[in-house]
Amino acid sequence: MREDRFRNRLQSLLAEADVRLDGERPWDLRIHDPRVPARLLSGGSLALGESYMDGGWEADSLDGFLQRVLAAGLERRVLGLADVRIALLARLFNLQRGRRGRAVGERHYDLGNDLYAAMLGRRLVYSCGYWRDAPDLDAAQEAKLDLCCRKLGLRPGMRLLDIGCGWGEMLRFAAERYGVSGVGLTISREQAAYASALCAGWPIEIRVQDYRGFDGRFDRIVSIGMFEHVGVRNYARYFDLARRWLDPDGLFLLHTIGGNRSRRHTDPWIAKYIFPNSMLPSAAQLATVLEGRFVLEDWHNFGADYDRTLQAWRANVEVAWPRLDARYDERFRRMWRYYLAASMACFRTRLIQLWQLVLSPGGVPGGYVAPR
Repeated sequence: MREDRFRNRLQSLLAEADVRLDGERPWDLRIHDPRVPARLLSGGSLALGESYMDGGWEADSLDGFLQRVLAAGLERRVLGLADVRIALLARLFNLQRGRRGRAVGERHYDLGNDLYAAMLGRRLVYSCGYWRDAPDLDAAQEAKLDLCCRKLGLRPGMRLLDIGCGWGEMLRFAAERYGVSGVGLTISREQAAYASALCAGWPIEIRVQDYRGFDGRFDRIVSIGMFEHVGVRNYARYFDLARRWLDPDGLFLLHTIGGNRSRRHTDPWIAKYIFPNSMLPSAAQLATVLEGRFVLEDWHNFGADYDRTLQAWRANVEVAWPRLDARYDERFRRMWRYYLAASMACFRTRLIQLWQLVLSPGGVPGGYVAPR
């Protein structure tokens, strides 16, 4: 009887998102464990993700289900203790400092290059592709790399710093196509090993180093998909350092996911299983910290392209599961499917964005012309 009561309450809530329990539509929720309704009603987003990982429920279209939940605002109606705990921790502590700041490299980016090579396509670029004229993922990623180079106005002989260089694809592309030399910083040893091999023979140095301990001088700076791990308490220092490293007539391109609302922490499930101690900047947070530090030359939003990128990653990894290492067991696969589907839903409902900002120390003389 108690389980029936929780089930009825959950059905009533989901009806606001046009989702039925044990319905036949792709986005309907099928309950496999009768304890799931009570768990979801009390546990918030963490319980939703964990109960899926446990096999407690299923939806043929996982991203379709999550899209409807987000569009109806149901995630704001059910908050668990984990949501409150992570919000409190973010207010009390600098979650991106010291050992905490390195956790994402160890727990996410060091998972294994085999997984990322299977998922990301021909180039290991773990960020949004630029699909404006691209027919497929590989073309979209190449178009994004070239867009970054054109926005930076790269020319032969320039020195480029890549903060959070990933597997080195941006630096290799810039060196090969635009004749630059460069330095890449990453806190992931797996990424650094791959990037060093990829960039061998090119005037590129890859360092396993936190940006806060680095120093140098560069004509251009780029950072793609790393700022989400900086944290609002560290924004001022991050941009102060970038300003110090950049030549007075240089340009800095910042590529980051952004949120529509100012927050100090991420979703509890994402924090626990995918990106520990991460947070998305808001436009207000960025504008505030940039004031007096940089001139904002261009702000480009192509967040809708991330949905297509994520769908392509999902298609790749689903084909690859049978040949990947056994350490990626069924629970890991369900975790990864949930991560990709939830990300699709967030971008599809436009709750989060993908921004590229072009910054200059003192303003481009005569004005900056933004490539698209």
